[in-house]
Amino acid sequence: MRSDHDQKLSWEHLDIECRCGFRSKKFTAVNFVFTFLVGALLTILFFAALYPFRGGSPYVDMFFHGGVEHRSVIPYFTMLLAFWAVAILLIKLQKLSVQRRALALKILPRNQNFVLSPATAREILDNIYEKVQTPKRFLILDRIERTLSNLKNIGNVSDVSESLNAQASNDENYLASSYTVLKGFIWAIPVLGFIGTVLGLAYAVGGFGTVVSRGADVEQLKQSLAGVTSGLAIAFETTLIALVAALFVQLLMTFVMSREEEFLDECSDYCHRNLIAKLKTAKMIDPIRE
Repeated sequence: MRSDHDQKLSWEHLDIECRCGFRSKKFTAVNFVFTFLVGALLTILFFAALYPFRGGSPYVDMFFHGGVEHRSVIPYFTMLLAFWAVAILLIKLQKLSVQRRALALKILPRNQNFVLSPATAREILDNIYEKVQTPKRFLILDRIERTLSNLKNIGNVSDVSESLNAQASNDENYLASSYTVLKGFIWAIPVLGFIGTVLGLAYAVGGFGTVVSRGADVEQLKQSLAGVTSGLAIAFETTLIALVAALFVQLLMTFVMSREEEFLDECSDYCHRNLIAKLKTAKMIDPIRE
């Protein structure tokens, strides 16, 4: 037989940040220290997987610095930033799956004739507290708890709907703000690639300038120009890496954002079915007497 503790929906036992001993952020927002550590681990695993193939393919070699081509260390930082962003998005998906569990809860009393009013709102709150530990951790339950706590101050159904819509707008703005850092990463990743390219260009052109300043003959100039063109190809590798990484992060972020938007729509539908459809305020219950 399961204990009451095990029967309750517990954010602390389901959220990956809490389980790993880190402070969990609100709803689907993430702890950036934890996500950085996960991103760093993913970066190490990525380069460890490529390392055995180093020297066998230019598509592998371009991720590593040094060599006769004098590649820069920029790809290390590019991939770290990219995998940090990936870690944020993967953990947001995990948090979103935990949030969705609250949508499966039946918070209404079993009585089919139940009518929600200021007098009966306590029954729904008691059901929530019985089934969930720290309901405020769950977006939909936090929204419901706030609405029911203020139900006695609301005069009609339209006021309840407006209150829920206002909270839904606040939740939407909060979740949207959790992508601010990610959008900065998507901007910064290509910039890192351009920096690597500029460094490569400076090195290649600088070598050619040295040859010219020494008064080299035509044959030496040809050889030097060949080195410049080869250096240009190497220099643009950092931009290629950065653009591909930024594209992947952008596509993954778009997918996660669409899932969160679907979740917010489901929350609004849940509130309509379980609150507004069952609602009768005091003005609706008490007949108007002359």
